[in-house]
Amino acid sequence: MPEVAFCQTISFNADTFEYETVNNENGNATMIKFPIDETRYSPGDVVVILAGDEITFHGIIGKIEDGHAFAYDPKGSLLPATV
Repeated sequence: MPEVAFCQTISFNADTFEYETVNNENGNATMIKFPIDETRYSPGDVVVILAGDEITFHGIIGKIEDGHAFAYDPKGSLLPATV
């Protein structure tokens, strides 16, 4: 019998979202690391960060390590890179 998998979408408000930039391009974060509840979320889940009604980051969680998720948005990120 095939294994059933599902993913969920997690949304965050850009004004209050805390993250670290892992990779960036043109001043925008293309890969981020952020704290996450490992019991509720897993790799493959979709991350959307909103500034008002505008999507500033739309990516997929690639991995979770030590309570932090790593998500990647290589093309459309408008999320400012942290220093």
